Amino acid sequence: MKLSIYLKSIIKQKIYLFVFVLIVLMSALLLLQLLYYSKESINSKTKISSLLSDGNNLKKKLAEREKELIELKNQDQYKRNEDLQTSIQKIEATYKKAVTSYEKLLDLKTQSKNTAKFDDLFTKGLTYLSQKNYASGDATLNNLNKLIDDEKAKTALTFIIPETVKASNAPPNRGYSRQSVNSDIGTYLVDIIAADLNTTRVIVDTASDSDCSNDCPVLSLGDYVSRNGAFAGVNGSYFCPAEYPSCAGKTNSFDTLLMNKNKKYLNSDNNKYSNVPLIYFSGNSAGVRGQSLDWGRDTGVDMVLANQGLLLSGGNIAFGGDGDPKKGSKGSRSFVGNKGTTAYIGVVYNATVAESAYVLKTLGLENALNLDSGGSTALWSSGYKAGPGRNIPNAVLFVGK
Repeated sequence: MKLSIYLKSIIKQKIYLFVFVLIVLMSALLLLQLLYYSKESINSKTKISSLLSDGNNLKKKLAEREKELIELKNQDQYKRNEDLQTSIQKIEATYKKAVTSYEKLLDLKTQSKNTAKFDDLFTKGLTYLSQKNYASGDATLNNLNKLIDDEKAKTALTFIIPETVKASNAPPNRGYSRQSVNSDIGTYLVDIIAADLNTTRVIVDTASDSDCSNDCPVLSLGDYVSRNGAFAGVNGSYFCPAEYPSCAGKTNSFDTLLMNKNKKYLNSDNNKYSNVPLIYFSGNSAGVRGQSLDWGRDTGVDMVLANQGLLLSGGNIAFGGDGDPKKGSKGSRSFVGNKGTTAYIGVVYNATVAESAYVLKTLGLENALNLDSGGSTALWSSGYKAGPGRNIPNAVLFVGK
């Protein structure tokens, strides 16, 4: 009995000790946790404080960069760049105007020898431009262009058909004729050459036998006539002459379709100009197409030549003007055409392109195509009847069969 009571007492004491130790351990653990979280709280506060400080520094740096950008934009260098861009625009504008003036002056020289005052004015304009005096340069070139236009108009008004020239509205049956033609819109001087297609082939000869985009070979009309044994010839299609500054990079090139004497088609893939009209000769007949795209690549014909614009088609006027000032100004207008089995080449003088169409209709031609003009104008029949003009990349020729 006593033993039992004693054992119970010992067990009770051990339980109390265990509970006490357990309480101590839990208290220690709780204290450690408190200490840990306290440390973490301090670290978090430190991190938050650091982030806030970094954010403030970043804002400050951004503000400094923005201020530097504003200062840079207001610096002289930035303003100088803007001034440079303005100067470049002025240079481009006045350069284009100077090129236009120079090319108009070149065209005037083909009509008048009295161009000294225009040369001086052009030189004066270039001097202003070299001095960066764009306002004076621009005003001088504007004045020059107006004076050139006035001189051309004056030359056209004072153009006189020599009294010795015969008056006739009928074209020659064969060979060369110089005659005055009295049309519905006025009287015009015409040089015209006729050839019977039963005994004559009409061909196009080219200085290059393939497409050429720059520095293309050219020959005089006389050279073309000579090397083909032709008895007559006229200058060919529009091209970009070396004398024109705007032709840099495409000197002596032309863009429109043609088939030369070697049955070689040039500019066959130039779809940009596929809407340009053409004329063709085959055997003892001729015809026209309103657009090059309507023509295949037939090599059975004698020649094909496309150019702007188509003057006559089936005896009717096909060109009444298109707003192009060059076509609308008075000048020497070369052409090629036909009436039945007779082929014609020639020049209508002191006429616009549209006026030349009226003149050729008066002469009774059925089909006719305008050719290049101005400084390129040339016509050959036992020597130059017009020209010789500048060297050209292609020519229309009459050769015997």
